[in-house]
Amino acid sequence: MRKIYFLGFFIICGLLYGYKNGNKVSFLASNYGKPSPILPQGMVLIPQGKALIGMTDEDLTFYQGNPSVMTSFSAFYMDQTETTNAQYRKFVNWVRDSIAISSMGQSGAPALYNTAASTGGVNPSTGKQNIDWRKIDKNSAVLWGKNSQYKSKLQNMYYAGKDALPGKNEIDVRRLKYSYSYLSLDLAAAGANDPTKKRQDFIVSYTDNPSPGSSNEFPSVSVYPDTTVWKKDFPYSQNDPMVKTYFNHRSYDDYPVVGVNWEQANAFCNWRTLEDSRKDADRKSRPQSKSEYRLPTDQEFEYAARGGRTQTKYPWVGSYITGPCKTNVEGCLLANFKVGRGNYADDNGMYTVKVKSYLPNDYGLFDMAGNVAEWTSTAYNRSSTSLLLDFNPDYISISKGNKVVRGGSWKDIGFFLQNSVSTYEQQDKPRSYIGFRCVSTLVGSN
Repeated sequence: MRKIYFLGFFIICGLLYGYKNGNKVSFLASNYGKPSPILPQGMVLIPQGKALIGMTDEDLTFYQGNPSVMTSFSAFYMDQTETTNAQYRKFVNWVRDSIAISSMGQSGAPALYNTAASTGGVNPSTGKQNIDWRKIDKNSAVLWGKNSQYKSKLQNMYYAGKDALPGKNEIDVRRLKYSYSYLSLDLAAAGANDPTKKRQDFIVSYTDNPSPGSSNEFPSVSVYPDTTVWKKDFPYSQNDPMVKTYFNHRSYDDYPVVGVNWEQANAFCNWRTLEDSRKDADRKSRPQSKSEYRLPTDQEFEYAARGGRTQTKYPWVGSYITGPCKTNVEGCLLANFKVGRGNYADDNGMYTVKVKSYLPNDYGLFDMAGNVAEWTSTAYNRSSTSLLLDFNPDYISISKGNKVVRGGSWKDIGFFLQNSVSTYEQQDKPRSYIGFRCVSTLVGSN
């Protein structure tokens, strides 16, 4: 009898263990898909799940939002915050330094190249030595410091002649271009059964010398943000200080980067992927359990913004734009947006504010509504809803055009802060109110 009691006790314990988040799961499958404990830096895990994606019961006249559809999503990592000026500046400086070192060549700056083939110093495709980034300190002082031995060799990196201001040495940002290539799976899938197609037909390249007439070659991406967006977006506003200081002044390091178009955001994701791989190789460590960085899809952004809640109107709990503050005072505005006609400062921000200035949603994501709107990877098409599947939906267009923008910004009214509301912008148009953040698909399990 005692053995029967013990057996019953273990069976009950096993049944209780088999329940997870209110859903009964198999003992054998209970650890399947368990995420790697190694989180990419600055990211949080968005677990797989489902949510109603689409318009809530509030609508603007003539706004044709998508109807609500129950949709499932695979797990992915997402940046906690919008990409900041400081983070994007690392990308700009890397491009600047790589162009500067390449312009001097291996003969002009041999100390800045890696000569050891055993450490990946020689590029196998070209036979040339790679830049040794371990010798470039965080501030790139070896190139740009007062005592740099390369000053005379880098004069071509500065504005010259009538383009230069008297008494100032300023980097010519027009030279800061990023070249990269990637295999387009959409092109590969479309041409898989075409015997006339080669692999090169599926590779999209951003290069300094694109082939005339080529449909998958484009000019290199100019990486420096367009700081004049503060003037172009608001021509009758005195925004000269923002043009001069927003991206360059250290006081704005923790503010979201703006003036970056969709192609620049994608280039940043590509560079970030390569940088992580390089750092793993330098540390001789096993690569982290993650895939490439990319922009989120339109529906991924909404799913993450909802924070695991099915029918929430905003990223936070409740149907109002006011609520508890970090100081536990009732009645604070919960995002950075245009409160009313001319009421930009009521939320303590005239323009953008620092990331993490407001409370996060239930997934730990900040500013999923307000501050700056954000690029997604999804092409804008008002008729695409009927084409989308109910798991990991997305609409892709290889040709240039409009891309979906999510989240609302500091200059938008409260309607655009809703989880279900999206807008769009031409992919080559930088704005003073559009930024971005990266995601990375969760791969495998531990």
